[in-house]
Amino acid sequence: MAYANTSPALPSSSHPMANPGYGKRPAGDEDPHADPDFAHLSPREAEIAVFVDHLDDGHAMGHKVLAAQHPRYGQQAMRTSLSRLADAGHLRWIREHITVEDNTMRWVTRTYWSRTRRSEAWWEEFAQERNGRIVSADHRPGLARTDEPELPEPEPDPQSESAPQSESGTSYLTLAGIRDADPRMRLSESDCRSLASLAGEWLSRGATPQDITRAVTEGLPTTVNNPGGLARNRLENKMPPKKAKIRQKAAPRRARVTRAVICCMSCDADELTTTIKGGMCPDCRAEYEAAVAAEEAGQLDAGYVPDTFLADPDAHAVYTWVDVPRRAAEVRAAGGLRPRTERAL
Repeated sequence: MAYANTSPALPSSSHPMANPGYGKRPAGDEDPHADPDFAHLSPREAEIAVFVDHLDDGHAMGHKVLAAQHPRYGQQAMRTSLSRLADAGHLRWIREHITVEDNTMRWVTRTYWSRTRRSEAWWEEFAQERNGRIVSADHRPGLARTDEPELPEPEPDPQSESAPQSESGTSYLTLAGIRDADPRMRLSESDCRSLASLAGEWLSRGATPQDITRAVTEGLPTTVNNPGGLARNRLENKMPPKKAKIRQKAAPRRARVTRAVICCMSCDADELTTTIKGGMCPDCRAEYEAAVAAEEAGQLDAGYVPDTFLADPDAHAVYTWVDVPRRAAEVRAAGGLRPRTERAL
């Protein structure tokens, strides 16, 4: 069932993909799209949730990219809405430590989306269950690509063991049959056995038994005194070139997730160094609450779209601006939190 009352603002075919290993990833099996999915959200968050829900796996999920693609909401509104979606249980950022089969190790941050509203405990269990998962490591350093099941070990082909014997038999029969094509080349049993390896090389290079017969019998002298020697000379001198080797695409390297931790959606902090609730650390939650308070107080225009994202900016438009970091500092101070230090993003 499709959404019946959705906004026309849906992702376009040109929506950018994230780097391998990043972007939208599904958290698990869910029911088809339905109207009640986001009924608990405000109209703006519900609209953005539908927009995100229609993104393909691997599509970029940063608030700047989403703002550039969405026709109504700018960066600040998009960032606040993503925070609300995380707080409501639809989004989590999980950092996974993977060990590649060549014993190299790295951290990969993934963005998980759930159409179904999930509890904090559900996300914690989801992160724990990532431990031990087999993934396919991308060739680019620091990134990983897609989850894959453990690949079975290749089983030996029963025909491959009999192939040398079959080819040897074909070589011998081809040589023995040359006498029927031209009686002057009556190869003895001993000749056929000694020349079988040469004929086998012809066959391995793509030649047919008919090619071998033609090479040995074409343009013969009137009298042939040494059929075996002449056949060897021709098989050696007329040997076809080796077939060009077909380069097979290298199989993706496998890796194993050895640890998975939930991290803050806005900064580098994770649950190893701080408390993560609703997908946010305390500092980023303070900024989020400040932005929400500013919107509710009318100090921040939720529909503001930066000029860089407008095809034809309105030079006469007047936008309301608020110093969100300063407002966040005030909220932290009111809540008894220490001032936030600058963090490299």
